[in-house]
Amino acid sequence: MAGHSKWKQIKRKKAITDARRGASWTKVIREITVAARAGGGDPGGNPRLRTAIDAAKAVNMPGENIDRAIKKGTGELEGAIYEEVMYEGYGPGGAAIIIEATTDNSTRTVAEIRHAFNRNGGNLGATNSVSWMFDRKGQIFLDATRYPEDATLEAALEAGAEDFARDGDQYIVSTTVPTFHAVQEALKARKLELESAEVAMVPKSSVKVEGKQAEQMIKLLEALEELDDVSKVFSNFDIDASQLAEASS
Repeated sequence: MAGHSKWKQIKRKKAITDARRGASWTKVIREITVAARAGGGDPGGNPRLRTAIDAAKAVNMPGENIDRAIKKGTGELEGAIYEEVMYEGYGPGGAAIIIEATTDNSTRTVAEIRHAFNRNGGNLGATNSVSWMFDRKGQIFLDATRYPEDATLEAALEAGAEDFARDGDQYIVSTTVPTFHAVQEALKARKLELESAEVAMVPKSSVKVEGKQAEQMIKLLEALEELDDVSKVFSNFDIDASQLAEASS
């Protein structure tokens, strides 16, 4: 499993501080607004909105904030008009990076992303410079300490999953994008509680990054993830788990 998966586990387990909760809410609110604008305000008929609402609840966002974001997306309330953009580049050690952003000012966003790359040993690339190294897939995460592996694997395959893997104390269930939401619902019907789920850019292969370059890579990822306009960051780096844990502590 590429080191980026380890990085996601570390980030997920770290406590959400009050200082960073606001930034987390900003990203989730934007996703809710964009999802509602694209597919309507009914989560029952809009799987992307349903996933965004689940993410909002996971960071303890009040219901009134969720409702307001939905209404801004459907046009019932005035709000900023966001567009979704994707940027590509290379980090220290040659690892590929994809950044998905939601912004009301793409000029500001690209300037902030380029600044993060330049300060941390990376280079912002052209469109399609690295995206060919990734596949877009659904990924569903479950707590491996709660459920037997054989039974969970069976449930995932019966639900229509494309792949199943254990990575430390997590199960990762991979799906095609069209079956992503159906597999989630099937797992929930089997009484399996999902830790999180997302449509991700999954690398086809990984690039080993070590030493000083690994430290720079972690700093670059943190700088990108802290930007309000950035929704998700994906990479194909592979960094030793102990160095990842040490650098992110």
